[in-house]
Amino acid sequence: MDLGVICRLTQEGNPFNVVAANGMKTAQLVNWRINMLTDELAEKTIADLKESGVRLAAYWAGYSGRVVWNAVDGPVTCGLVPADLRAKRVEDLKKGADFAKKIGAPAIVTHCGFIPESPRSQEYVETVNAIYEVAAYCAGLGIGFWFESGQETPLTLLRTIEDLRLPNLGINLDTANMILYGRGNPVDALDVFGPWVRNLHIKDGVFSTNASTLGHETAVGQGKVDFEKVIRKLYALNFDGELIIEREISGPQQLCDIIRARDYIQALVDLCRPLE
Repeated sequence: MDLGVICRLTQEGNPFNVVAANGMKTAQLVNWRINMLTDELAEKTIADLKESGVRLAAYWAGYSGRVVWNAVDGPVTCGLVPADLRAKRVEDLKKGADFAKKIGAPAIVTHCGFIPESPRSQEYVETVNAIYEVAAYCAGLGIGFWFESGQETPLTLLRTIEDLRLPNLGINLDTANMILYGRGNPVDALDVFGPWVRNLHIKDGVFSTNASTLGHETAVGQGKVDFEKVIRKLYALNFDGELIIEREISGPQQLCDIIRARDYIQALVDLCRPLE
């Protein structure tokens, strides 16, 4: 289980140097600006990875249009669920997949949105058809399509994967999102979809007590995620993917929290490792 961190795609500097400088081996690259997905930036990214010695765990693919990160406006703005945004976002994600292939990413990761819970609803069928179009396109490129968890229930995510029936599907388990969105917790979620988990976002948070807002993200180790139980379950599942630290704040405190998370999680990885 290699530890890594999220980096943003940039036209200036090498975003992976800070990863290597802090003793981590891998990174997930994220980008929301579709106009940045050029051949020139792909070549720069490849050179940056080589220079830093960092391995690319996945490419996190954003899309255009308004996105609201809460449980009120989120269902009508996030992912491939909103009908008025769906077609454009399918094309955006295909462009992201093309870029991921160019830079050597094994998969794209994205939020598909608040996937409807009823498999009989027309909205569910249309959403799954759109996901299929993107995921099949990724399969044609020889890369994976991985769902970032949290906006849908674990059972709905499992149903979606089973209904898609594609060989390149997986899950990027965000350990905090299920708590922030009130969908459960990552420990129990691993019982539902554990075999599909390909890598993780290591993030922490607390539940919301206001139905209009998300829960609150915290530094790793200060929220409701039981990371020891998560890591023990990952070992039981023979998980060999990446643990990607995500801290959604800015400024100097962000790096401080990432370094503390690195040390905290590495200690748990060592503690929970099964005896040979």
